[in-house]
Amino acid sequence: MKEYFPRIGLAKLCGWFGVTRQAYYKNNWDSITTTIEEELILQQVKAIRKNHRVMGGRKLYDLLRPFIAEHQIKIGRDALFKILSANGLLVRKRKSRIRTTNSYHWMRRYPNIIKGFVPTAPNQLWVSDITYWKIKNDQHLYISFITDAYSHQIVGYHVAETLETIESIQALNMALSTIKNTTGLNLIHHSDRGLQYCSNAYVALLKKRNIQISMTESGDPLDNAIAERINGIIKEEYLLNHVVKNLKQAKQLLKSVINLYNNERPHMSIGNLTPNTIHYSKTPMETKKLWKNYYQKRNTFVNQLQD
Repeated sequence: MKEYFPRIGLAKLCGWFGVTRQAYYKNNWDSITTTIEEELILQQVKAIRKNHRVMGGRKLYDLLRPFIAEHQIKIGRDALFKILSANGLLVRKRKSRIRTTNSYHWMRRYPNIIKGFVPTAPNQLWVSDITYWKIKNDQHLYISFITDAYSHQIVGYHVAETLETIESIQALNMALSTIKNTTGLNLIHHSDRGLQYCSNAYVALLKKRNIQISMTESGDPLDNAIAERINGIIKEEYLLNHVVKNLKQAKQLLKSVINLYNNERPHMSIGNLTPNTIHYSKTPMETKKLWKNYYQKRNTFVNQLQD
């Protein structure tokens, strides 16, 4: 957060409202303090929302903690939610989906080798997916993402007007440019069974860099849960709040959004830290990372239904 407001002392408050300290305590003017504190919180929320327009209440509260402590404001998460609700600042998730995966093709499909796999450091598991982006005049663009499953950092991305394989390869090349040598990393690239990821060119590039290939075995979103989640975050929290007219504007906006996501947006699944903080930490095990094993989560849910 770049904008801060100075702490307001009791003397200044009394001066604003033309009362003495004795009158303040005698007449129980705590409500004035509360109102001003709420206004400060609202201004700080609006400052955060300039870039993160639909950031949820839990993440807002986490980012507000230093400000709250500095100004000695007594407010819990539930109270923040009430303030947001009273001022029309709660957000609702939007649901819409266009199919971007064509898995009906003749090319080789690879097995899912990440079931039960838990990465313990960056660059052990990359997850990939493609999502659509509806811009002005009902035009659709397509974004290829590659995300590090451990840190949740978006390591590669590319936006294009088509779903051609060459566009997804652009995202892969960006991701590969972040590491000098993949030999010995035991890096796994996981994706759905879409035409782009099964193509000879894409597979050849992965093999050339000694990267293992893993693919989903069904249409279950949990088979590529992190990638699906990244799609939703980038579109619903950022892109859908901007009007984009063409591909050039789209590329500029996407670059800015990825920077915000990687550097500023906290994730509960990584201890409310940012992806870049985790990705570049020299002591990742000390970050108390809260890795979520989506396969275990799914199996637990299935077992509960069967019981």
